[in-house]
Amino acid sequence: MTKTFATLAALAVLTASAAVAEVPQEVKARQGQFRIMAINLGILGGMAKGAVEYDAAKAQAAADSLVAVSMIDQAALWPEGSDNMAIDGTRAQPNIWENMDDFAASWAAFGEGAKAMQAAAGTGREALGPNMGKIGGSCKGCHDSYRAPQ
Repeated sequence: MTKTFATLAALAVLTASAAVAEVPQEVKARQGQFRIMAINLGILGGMAKGAVEYDAAKAQAAADSLVAVSMIDQAALWPEGSDNMAIDGTRAQPNIWENMDDFAASWAAFGEGAKAMQAAAGTGREALGPNMGKIGGSCKGCHDSYRAPQ
């Protein structure tokens, strides 16, 4: 009886492991960069809305982090076959690879928005809102076209 139970338990673990595909490291890395972006945009957005007290040093650090992320070479993070139709655990739609030039342009627009935020972040709360709009527009354009809804 114990041997049967152990065999069934091992079989269940192996079956479950085979059914859940491992998320590739490239996908984990790109998701990590988006988490870093979200944290820093949250800091800046909270300050821009007045929900969080403005702190020039924290705003500058958040903007600097966004610029750093924007400088990550994206080529290695988006291998073909790492879309939501091929693997679980990503919302990247297959049309990214059909429109890679547009996708790259959206990433470049994010970088330009991040640089503008970096130049303004330490100058006062009133400078954050317009720059959040620039960054948000680049994010929205890409998300609307290339990210599947949850």
